[in-house]
Amino acid sequence: MDHVDKQILFHLQNQARISMTELGKSVGLSQPAVTERVRRLEEKGIIEEYRTIISPEEIGKQSVAYMLFQTRDCHAFLDFVHSSPDVMECHRISGQHNYLLKVMTDSTRSLEEFGNQCDKYGTYTILIVMSSPIDHRHLIPALAEAPYLTDLG
Repeated sequence: MDHVDKQILFHLQNQARISMTELGKSVGLSQPAVTERVRRLEEKGIIEEYRTIISPEEIGKQSVAYMLFQTRDCHAFLDFVHSSPDVMECHRISGQHNYLLKVMTDSTRSLEEFGNQCDKYGTYTILIVMSSPIDHRHLIPALAEAPYLTDLG
């Protein structure tokens, strides 16, 4: 991966719907050349997928929380979280707890109900998000902000 590939990734993570023509102009390549580079980045698995970021509040998800979960029956617990539309993320972690969940519900009452459903799978701690000063950070920063990236290859 060279400097141009990093520039392509920077632009795509900021605007995945950018046209190949516009992306080519941004990185100094022709549309066919940048299209080929993007295709190679996809084939290598560097670009896994393209997503749309939806505002949780605008679709009624007012309550966000993280749950530290400890269970002895991981299979039953994972079946439950896979089937729950409130679970946005599930991570297997080390330490006292087995899992870290990110949960979004329409209210704290719904969050409490979700916790009640979890009772049969183990013990947990719910950490309610008050605000998110950094709710998303890009993996590839602007190259001017991170000159060390130009040395990677």
